[in-house]
Amino acid sequence: MTEEIKQAGFHPADTNGDGKVSDKEQAMYLEFKRKELEDNDAQRDAIRKMAWFSLLGLLLYPIGIFFTSWLGLEKAANLIADIAPTYFASIAVLVSAFFGADALRKK
Repeated sequence: MTEEIKQAGFHPADTNGDGKVSDKEQAMYLEFKRKELEDNDAQRDAIRKMAWFSLLGLLLYPIGIFFTSWLGLEKAANLIADIAPTYFASIAVLVSAFFGADALRKK
């Protein structure tokens, strides 16, 4: 144990509070920490995927409007264009809320 832990008399792996960390407690603590790191890694991957998916959607939406117009589907192009502001605002709010909540959770 480090000097700070000895002075405080507490170690996070000491689950029964006897001041000693047994092999079982140490193994449980290490497993918990390993799973915590895996969860954090999975969350970062999910954030990255969401950001890329949102970016692709924002880039492909105007292409969809152009494509429907090019095919001569003017009514479809107009309908898609009419909902574009709502789509862009929704994606922006979704991404910003997710990142904001993640930032608050880390504090």
